[in-house]
Amino acid sequence: SLLFIISLFVLIVGCESDNMEDLFPDSDCSTANISFSADVKPVIQVQCNHCHGALIELGGVVLENYADVKGWVDNGRFLGAIKHLPGFSPMPQVGTMLDDCTIAKIESWIEDGAPDN
Repeated sequence: SLLFIISLFVLIVGCESDNMEDLFPDSDCSTANISFSADVKPVIQVQCNHCHGALIELGGVVLENYADVKGWVDNGRFLGAIKHLPGFSPMPQVGTMLDDCTIAKIESWIEDGAPDN
């Protein structure tokens, strides 16, 4: 019974720092052919527009359409914010950071010139 308790403790402590992305990696995290309309805009609508939409412009940031997003992409603040880089206001401020796959897709779109596609 002592062995069982020690094993259970090791199992619990060993999994404590695991996150879902590490335990179940997204096998469909392709960063090829990322489009604004299919890949980036849906993330912004769900994750950003409740604070940065047309009706609520927290921090003076609006991400309602492609032109709005492109402006923040071009000045480097969009990627810095979602990656929580030093010197940038981390987004989202409330809740958890976007998962690595989502950030990789957005970064790929930006590296491809952030096309309006």
